[in-house]
Amino acid sequence: MPAPDPIAELESRVAFQEDAIDKLSDVIARQEKDIERLTRMVQILNTQIKQIDGGPITDVGDQLPPHY
Repeated sequence: MPAPDPIAELESRVAFQEDAIDKLSDVIARQEKDIERLTRMVQILNTQIKQIDGGPITDVGDQLPPHY
């Protein structure tokens, strides 16, 4: 059995790596869009909470329980 051609082996590896990089790039682009969308949603929800509550969001740990 003849040894595989080293150039052909390298070309095959490069092709595989290029495909993997393209797929990862697509995933990153989708994740960036998701992060931007989720960031906007959090900003909108914070605004809505502030409008309902009438002030900034406070830490629940700083408030006294209702029985005091």
